[in-house]
Order: sequence, then C-alpha cells, then structure tokens
Amino acid sequence: MGRNQARSAGGERGRDEIPVGHKAIRLLRDLLGLSDPTEVQGRIRLHTLSLTRWVAVVGQLFTVLFVHYSLGIALPIEWLIPGIAVSAAINLFLMFTLHAATRLSERSALLLFGFDILQLGYLLALTGGLRNPFAALVAVPLMLGAATLGLRSTVLLSLLAVATLTGLSFVPTALPWFEHGLAFPGLYVAAVWTALTMASILLAAYAWRVAEETRRMTDALGAAQMALAREQEMSALGALATAAAHELGSPLATILITAREMLNELEEDDPLRAETQVLLDQTLRCRTILAGIGRRRDHDEHAPFVRAPLSSVLREIADIYARPAVTLEVSCRIADGLGEPMLVPTPELRHALGNLLNNGLGFAKSRLEVRVEHDYNEVRVVLHDDGPGFAPEVLEWLGEPYLSTRRDHGGLGLGVFIATTLLARTGAALHVENASDGAVVTIRWSSEAWRRSFGENVG
Repeated sequence: MGRNQARSAGGERGRDEIPVGHKAIRLLRDLLGLSDPTEVQGRIRLHTLSLTRWVAVVGQLFTVLFVHYSLGIALPIEWLIPGIAVSAAINLFLMFTLHAATRLSERSALLLFGFDILQLGYLLALTGGLRNPFAALVAVPLMLGAATLGLRSTVLLSLLAVATLTGLSFVPTALPWFEHGLAFPGLYVAAVWTALTMASILLAAYAWRVAEETRRMTDALGAAQMALAREQEMSALGALATAAAHELGSPLATILITAREMLNELEEDDPLRAETQVLLDQTLRCRTILAGIGRRRDHDEHAPFVRAPLSSVLREIADIYARPAVTLEVSCRIADGLGEPMLVPTPELRHALGNLLNNGLGFAKSRLEVRVEHDYNEVRVVLHDDGPGFAPEVLEWLGEPYLSTRRDHGGLGLGVFIATTLLARTGAALHVENASDGAVVTIRWSSEAWRRSFGENVG
C-alpha cells in the first residue's frame, strides 16, 4: 500500500514537473514569437543570426575579462557576466529548439535585435554609458535589423536604439579607469549622443533602403521569369495539342469508317439512321478540328526558325494589342547600301517588344508610329505615340521595378522593367523621353550587338 502510494505520488510529481519545464520553454517561445504558426517566415536564417550573436557574446566576454584582469581596470564583474550569460542562454535555447535553417519571422527577429540593443545598453550603463567608446556598437544590431526587417520594424528598432542612447547619456557614473573614474564634460556627452544618434539613424536608413531595393529587384526578376515560363508553358501546351491531334487521328478514322458503313447499311426509314448521321457529322467535325490544330501548330513551330524583317515582326506583335481607335504606322529608314535588319523573333524579344508596344497603344490617343532605322553604326526602333507622355515624376526612374502610374487599373509597374531587362540581354539600350506631341521610346543595338544576338552582320 505504501509503495503504491509512493509510486502514485512520484508519478504525480513527475507529471507536474514535466509540464513546468514545457511551460517555461513554451513561454519563452511565445515571447520570441516562435510558436505562432500563422507568422510569415522572414528573410534571415537562424544560423546566420546565431553566428553573429555568438561573435558578440564572445567579444563582450573577452573585453570585460581583458579590461578587468589584464588592464587592471575595476569593472562590476558580478553584474556584467550575468548580462552576457543571458544572451548566451537565449542563443543556446534557439540552437536546441529550432533547426539551423529555420527562417525567423519578422516578429522574432525584431525581438532578438531589440534584446541585443537593450543588453548592450545594460552593459554600457554599468561601464560609463556614452562615455564608453564601445557605445558605437549600439548601431550594429540596428543596422543588421534594418537590412533584414521591414520598414515598420526598422522604425521601431531605430526608436529603441535612440531611446537606449538617450538613457545612456544620463548615466551618472564616470568611465571606469585605472585609479579613479574618468569624467567627461556634459557637452562632450551631448556631442557623443548626437553623433551616435545621427549615425544610427543614417546607417539604418541606408541599410534598409539598399536591402529593399535588392528585394524589389529580386521580386521583379522573379516576375520576369514567371512571364517567360508562362510563354514556355503555352508552347508546351501547343506541343501537347499536336501530339493529341496525332494520337486521336487513328481511332477517329476508325470511328468515321464504321459510321459510314452503318449509315450505308441502314434503310431510309430506319429510326437509327438519323442518329447515325449525327454521329458521322460530328466525327467529320472532330477530324476538321484536329487537322486545323495540326496546321496551326506546325506553323507556330516553324515560325521561330524563319528569319523575318524587323518591321514585319513589330507589325505582327503590335496586331496582338491593336486598338480600334489607334492607327498603327510602321515605316523604315534604311541607309544607302544596307537592307532591313532580319532576325529570328525569340520569345524573350517578342515579350519585351510586346510590353513596349502595348504601352504605346494603351496611352496613344489616335496614332502610334513605329519606325525602324538602320545605318552603319546601329539599329534603332523608335516608338512615338500621341498620348499624354510620361509623368515627370516617373520619367527619370523608368526601368525600375514596381514603378507605375496605372496601379489603379491593375498595373504592377513591371512592364518597362521586364522589357529593359530582356532587351539588355540582346545588347540593346532603352531610352525614353517626352516629345511635344507624346512619348518617344527608342531601342538601340550597336551593329556588333545585333550581330552577336541575331547572327546577322548589319553594319
């Protein structure tokens, strides 16, 4: 009886102790935002952040021990070491509870960077505040956070850093020194606060801006790749349609022969004759449709391998985006002794030219002039529409991703960026400007770039 009671008590005690440990871990995970499954995964990996924080922990511990024991400057070791130990404990907790490849959410990364700023502020508060030359390190976690976090989180982190620096400026203790504390005038401390605050804000703003531009460029390039992938999928669907037409041809021919034989054997007044006639007619219709698919696909497959004049390619692409109210004029200006440039229209080139022609036709009031110019130095395509022209505030930035004046109409601001990127792969340069009667877009290839990209010596 006693053993059973003891075993029962022990079992209950064990069951109580385990949840306490789990609750502590769960509480810490909740504080760091690691338990919310709805949190969107961020941009920074745990391994990267953990490595950076271990460098900070080792550097802080080495500096404190070196200054206290090697230089003989008395420091409050009993208060400094626990502050460093807490940072190391959080790092160990993250390492043992998450995979190294885990991408921390925005909230988790913000809390960790915020803790790093506060932890560093705590160490500085015990060692002279802004009088300590290591106060400049407050900008490090702020800059790392700005490079990986969103704008809202960066602003919150910047406010925390400024608040920490402001609090350190009022720390009354002097800088620990060999015999007595080293005091500095209040004006010097105010100047240090001003310098560190300005440096922190400027570094955060610069790091966030550079990182944001990199992210936008990456997203835009991904959108361009998706657009090209869509064209490749359409091409694959066309190939699949041709294969299906070929495979269905034989059974369809058998059905057609059988239907004709059945129709010939049935009497005029047979009730099945009308149904058999319908079957025959529908079979003939299916054969006609499949034959049409095969002819169109055969034409589409051979078209990319046929060299065509540049003006014909432009006219063909523009016909896809034609508007009844806009007149399309395609002309050529060729120098004496030269012919019109010929090329094989690749999907990338067709997509780039299509974006520009679609924009021109979309903004034109009544006319879009497309002009092919060719001399001994270069090949040019000039698109001149009679629309309102480019807005002055975006003209200088055209070609950057997510820049659009038509977001209200569903525009993403990627058309000109994608066109610029794809044309650059062929060696072309894009120039945009406003004329007195509309907008002008000029695409230029040097003779050498045209020869490399399209295999024809035009100069």
